[in-house]
Amino acid sequence: MPSASPRLAARAILIHQDRLLLVNAYPNGESPLMCAPGGGVHPGSSLPDNLAREVYEETGLTITVGAPCLVNEFHDPGGSFHQVDIYFRCMLSGAPDIDPAWQDVDRVVNKWQWTSRDELASIPHKPDSLGAVAFGVPGAISYDPLEPIVR
Repeated sequence: MPSASPRLAARAILIHQDRLLLVNAYPNGESPLMCAPGGGVHPGSSLPDNLAREVYEETGLTITVGAPCLVNEFHDPGGSFHQVDIYFRCMLSGAPDIDPAWQDVDRVVNKWQWTSRDELASIPHKPDSLGAVAFGVPGAISYDPLEPIVR
């Protein structure tokens, strides 16, 4: 049975030295799937403010949030989960180094890595359009239609 409304999340397209930041957001590494950092939006806070908070919580990095570049939605066909992710182009505000001892506030993100365009092809990731958006034409906005959750 579908939930009353989809969950809204903000995600960062964060590139440093031609490498995209990816995180694994499956507790206890239950899936190798990587994605852009970010997460759920708290009511009463702007999408950019939510995104800066989420990236800091997951990685310890501070960012400046730029323009939106992708809307992606996914769901669990056998359950009630449905999420809409809005991706923003972001820039680092501080150092690009993630402390190896950093712990996600929610203890969900357990791995992060800076990934080149070529490396991305061999890493399980979602959405499918992530590489094209991250390394493609700046300023373009994409919509990635509803896709099922992959574990």
